[in-house]
Amino acid sequence: MMRYDSVPNAAELTGVSWRRSSRSGPNGGSCVEAASLSSGEVTAVRDSKRPHGPALLFDRRAWAAFLGSLR
Repeated sequence: MMRYDSVPNAAELTGVSWRRSSRSGPNGGSCVEAASLSSGEVTAVRDSKRPHGPALLFDRRAWAAFLGSLR
């Protein structure tokens, strides 16, 4: 079963390394960042312009399905 969840404040996810999407522009356009949690079992996604805003959490299968749908 694929699963996702959310946290109201991405800043609560301490000790993670956020990576900006390679599709994000250098001039502050639509920027999405992702971070691996729980040894890769969960991926967090946030808006880089709102680092204290919400973050979506995807389990490994849901994240893989999402990425596959983009190709």
